[in-house]
Amino acid sequence: MQYVGGVNILKEMLLVSTLSEEGIRAYHHGDLRKALLDAASALLVEVGVAAISLREVARRAGVSHNAPYRHFADRDALLAALALQGFEVLVRRIEALPVADLGRRGECYVAYALEFPGHFALMFGPQLDRAAHPELQQVARQLFAQLEASVRALRPDESVQTASLAAWSLVHGLSQLLLNGQCPVEDVSVTARAVTGLFVEGLRVGRSPA
Repeated sequence: MQYVGGVNILKEMLLVSTLSEEGIRAYHHGDLRKALLDAASALLVEVGVAAISLREVARRAGVSHNAPYRHFADRDALLAALALQGFEVLVRRIEALPVADLGRRGECYVAYALEFPGHFALMFGPQLDRAAHPELQQVARQLFAQLEASVRALRPDESVQTASLAAWSLVHGLSQLLLNGQCPVEDVSVTARAVTGLFVEGLRVGRSPA
């Protein structure tokens, strides 16, 4: 497989094609908002957030250049909707895993970042003013709460917030290193499992006796 900065290029190309086709189908079935978001997602994957404009999204979706304004006041609103989608997917994936399995939840976080690097960068990058989008703040808190719940299951006697911040820093930092190609590894999933496993073991070893 061909990787650039830890990203599977073939997979990215297939995702662009799928998103574009889904957007066209959605529009023809009367769901303009979904068609626009699918087109924007395809652009995000293909060329990055800097190249996204409402006019180009409209062109990709096969609609008039004024059509996006029916659902999005401006470019920032569109990007916020994309970021929200990304957070919601990640939250659902983590939520599907056992609360007490912090290791698997950490692996899931890293896997998402590598599967959707464009969305991940938008979700956590400086492109959006989160103060203007409370829905993003809310879903980010929900994501952190999932980590807190997992940490609490392992170390109910400790400062859960501090340990959760450490866990988040670990998986987020590993994700960034892998995405930037600064941590060359043969098997990303094995590495993520090993790194998160060390953290989990540290929590368990340091746990106060009941």
